[in-house]
Amino acid sequence: MVFGSFERLLALRYLRSRRQEGFISVIAVFSLLGIALGVATLIIVMAVMNGFREELLSRILGVNGHLTVYSNQEQMTDYESLADKIRSVEGVELVTPQIQGQVIVTSGDRAIGAAVRGLSTEDLQERSVIADNVMQGSMEQYSEQSGILVGSRMAQNLHKQPGDTLTLLSPQGSETVVGTVPRMKGYPISGTFEVGMYEYDSSFIYMPLELAQTFFRHPDAVNAIEVFVNDPDQVWKVRQEIASVLGNDYRYVDWQQANSSFFNAIQVERNVMFIILSLIILVAAFNILSGQYMLVKGKGRDIAILRTMGATSGMILRIFFMSGASIGLLGTLAGVIIGILFTDNIQAIQSWVEQLFGTAVFNPEVYFLSKLPAERDPAEVLQVVLMALGISFLAPLLPAWQAARLDPVEALRYE
Repeated sequence: MVFGSFERLLALRYLRSRRQEGFISVIAVFSLLGIALGVATLIIVMAVMNGFREELLSRILGVNGHLTVYSNQEQMTDYESLADKIRSVEGVELVTPQIQGQVIVTSGDRAIGAAVRGLSTEDLQERSVIADNVMQGSMEQYSEQSGILVGSRMAQNLHKQPGDTLTLLSPQGSETVVGTVPRMKGYPISGTFEVGMYEYDSSFIYMPLELAQTFFRHPDAVNAIEVFVNDPDQVWKVRQEIASVLGNDYRYVDWQQANSSFFNAIQVERNVMFIILSLIILVAAFNILSGQYMLVKGKGRDIAILRTMGATSGMILRIFFMSGASIGLLGTLAGVIIGILFTDNIQAIQSWVEQLFGTAVFNPEVYFLSKLPAERDPAEVLQVVLMALGISFLAPLLPAWQAARLDPVEALRYE
């Protein structure tokens, strides 16, 4: 049994004491709430940071690929044979020859910059993040080599819709007797796509490969080959194998190189947020510490009486330790429940807050995503729970030890 006869007696006296420790009870309640708030906040923030990273990673890699091969020359005319060599490398999942270029999109008095990706219909359909998110129109004209796909926010900004014509202006002009003349051509919009990331939805255009080859003056050639691998975290291994197959006439840029500073910043921010929010639990633990000290001070007479009746120091220590530790245990349990419920319903909570205040929770132009993601990691939840329990169990040890060392003679001298 956890409690002996003397421990049960002391607990009973504590519950039925005529001297009600109201202030101590208030401290205990606030300590419990502090532990619960700290644990819940840590779980929620870590889940949102994980979801934010995974959403960005899935969209960035879904649009740009895991590895891109560029030629040291301006273009690659033998791209089909190069693609076959890359496909033979173990770990390669998809190979997409394409045209990559920058254009200026004009519509009336509006003009914005855009990135153009020229892909064949078959390769574009392999990009589920694009093909499965065509919001308006269809890929029919794209398949017929006569239309383009544009991001939904770009279409909104230019007041365009499927069926309208979009004029593309290439900064690389054509040389004529009167000087350099910019290349300009209008293309009908086949459809609009929305991947949920503002940067891509507002600045990307997909064009049939043959039209892109004509517009950018790369006949029967491409200027990039994108590669998707089975394990994005091991892309550096595949990169080395592809480099050994193709040789040194090409440049190889993987997603970790292209986005290293961005994802490193997210990781640093995540670690800093964990440290800062852990202080909430630490503050609550100090409340437990102060509350237990006041409890020991107020129960000195009861402790002295039980010590004279034969209660050992270990019994007294366990009583007061369990009194403080139970606050941390209940607070941690409540925090885990709140954190799990919040992360499971975060989309509904976001919608409710937006309806209540009539504005978006965060600006997608700044935070890239239009929805608040959350993905819990069981290992991180366990880490938070163990940390909270560890702090909560350490906090009442010193007051309990002080109670166990209380001298009955000194405690009853003035009673």
